[in-house]
Amino acid sequence: MNNLLDIKTPATEQAAHIKSDYGLENHGLINLNLAYWNLPAEALYEEAIFRREGRISREGPLVVNTGKHTSRSAQDKFIVREASTEENVWWGEYNRPINPEQFNEIYNRMQGFLQGRDVFVQDCYAGADGTYRLPIRIITEYAWHSLFARNMFLPPQNREEYRQHVPEFTILCVPSFRAFEAIDGTRTGTFIVLDFSQRLCLIGNTAYAGEIKKSIFTVMNYLLPLQGVMPMHCSANQGKEGDVALFFGLSGTGKTTLSADPNRNLIGDDEHGWSDEGIFNFENGCYAKVIRLSPKAEPQIYACTRQFGTILENVVCDPVSREVDLDDDSITENTRASYRLERVANAVNSKMGGQPKNIVLLTCDAQGVMPPIARLSPEQALYHFISGYTSKIAGTEAGLGREPEITFSTCFGAPFMVHHPSVYADLLRRKIQRYGVNCWLLNTGWTGGPYGIGKRISIHHTRTLLKAALSGDLLRVPYATDPVFGYEVPQRCPGVPDSVLRPSEAWPSADEYWDRYCQLASRYIDNFRKFAADCPPEIQAVALKM
Repeated sequence: MNNLLDIKTPATEQAAHIKSDYGLENHGLINLNLAYWNLPAEALYEEAIFRREGRISREGPLVVNTGKHTSRSAQDKFIVREASTEENVWWGEYNRPINPEQFNEIYNRMQGFLQGRDVFVQDCYAGADGTYRLPIRIITEYAWHSLFARNMFLPPQNREEYRQHVPEFTILCVPSFRAFEAIDGTRTGTFIVLDFSQRLCLIGNTAYAGEIKKSIFTVMNYLLPLQGVMPMHCSANQGKEGDVALFFGLSGTGKTTLSADPNRNLIGDDEHGWSDEGIFNFENGCYAKVIRLSPKAEPQIYACTRQFGTILENVVCDPVSREVDLDDDSITENTRASYRLERVANAVNSKMGGQPKNIVLLTCDAQGVMPPIARLSPEQALYHFISGYTSKIAGTEAGLGREPEITFSTCFGAPFMVHHPSVYADLLRRKIQRYGVNCWLLNTGWTGGPYGIGKRISIHHTRTLLKAALSGDLLRVPYATDPVFGYEVPQRCPGVPDSVLRPSEAWPSADEYWDRYCQLASRYIDNFRKFAADCPPEIQAVALKM
C-alpha cells in the first residue's frame, strides 16, 4: 500500500512493538512509510480489511482473492546460477538458471519500488526440530500474506526471541511489482527467483500465497540434504502406539485428507524432514485444497474452514450473507484454506515423530488401471519414488485444464527438488533399509475406466485399505503378483469387496483394460530412461521392461 496521505491504519501504533534488532536496512529496504512487525492474527485481520484485501466470512475466516494467479507459476521460477552452489543444482525444467546481475537488477528495482510504501514482516522458523530449524523472514506487501506466513511457519516463543531473530533466508513478496522480461530474463512479468548465495527469494506479480510456502520448501530441499537429512513432499501422522506413517504425493492426491485421520495424530500435512532422530514438520500450519470439501469425509479440515484465523483463498463468498460455498469452482478449482495445525483437534503439538513404520506413495491414476493398493519391496518403492507417477489435478498449476493430466514428477515433488533426484533417492534408500519400513502404493484415482468414463475410488474403501495397511492387518492376507508392474496386490481386505482390489473386473472390457495398462507401463519405461544411468543396479532390476 502506497500511503501517500500518511493515513493511520488500525495497527499503526503497534507496528514496531515486536521488532527484531536486525532491521530491514540489512535487506536494503530504506525510506519505507511503515513496517508492521510480527503482528498477531487479530491485527492482521484489521489491516487486511482496512486495506480492502479481503472480507470476513461467516464464523470468522478471512476470504481473499489472488487475482490472475490462482495457482503456482511453475514455469516462472528461477535459481541464480553462481559459483558456490551451481554444481549442486539439478538444472533443467524446474530449476531454470538466471544470472546474478539479472537477480540484482530485479532486487534493486524492488527496493526502490517499496520506498514510501508499507510492508509487513513476520520473523519465524522452518523446521520443528531445533537441530535443523531455519530462521526465516517473510516481508510482504499485503497484510493477508503476513497472516499466511504466521499460519504456515513456526513463530518465536517470546519477545526476546523476536528481538534477537536474525533470518538465514528471507522472502520478499510484492505482488504489485512486475518484471521487465527483456531486461530481467524472465518468461513473463511474474517471477519467483531464489539466490542461495544471498539467502534471498524475490516474488513478484503474483498474489498466490502458495508461492511463499513452496519457496521455503525449495530452500529446505536444497539445504537439508547437505546435512544428511531427507526433505520430503509428504504428510505424516502417527498411531496411538507412536507408529509413524508418511504419505508422499503431489497436490490433490490425498496427502492432507488421508493424514487427517481422527484415529491417528497429525504431525503435518505437506512438508517434512527425516533425520536420524525421526520425522519433523517444516511448518506450523496446513494449506489444504477445499474444493467440494465434505463435512462427512473430511470433518477435521472442514471444521477449519469455519474458524477465525483461517484464510480461505479464492473461495466464493456471498457478499450479503457472508456464507462461503466450497462447491463453487467459478474462481478456480484450486481453492485453498490456510490454518494453524493446532486447529486440528488431534495434532501433535511438537510436530515431530519417531522413525516411520510405513511409507505410502500416493498416486492419482486417472487412467483407471492401477489397483487401489499394492505392497512394494524397498527397491520397487525407490523406483516409484523416482518415477513419481500421478495425475495433475485441475487448478494446482497455471495452464491446467479440468481433465487430469498424466505426469511423472520425480520424488513426488519435482518442481521443488533442487538437487538431482538421485540425491533424494539415495537418502530415502538408506532410511528405508536402516529402519525396515513397509512400503505401499496407494491409488486415489479412478476405477472402472479412465477419467470421464470410470469413477473416483471410494474414499471409504481407500481409508479402509489404508487402515489395514498401517495396522499390519494387510500383511496377513494373500497376495498376487502384478504381471506388468511386479508389485504385490492384496486379494482380500475386510470391509472392501474383492472386486475393488482387482480393477480389471470393473472395466466393461478386459482387453481395453490391459491395453490401457500396457500404455501406462510404456510411459513409465520412457520416463525412467532419464534416470536409469544414475540408479543403482537393484533399482534398475525392478524397473519395468516390456
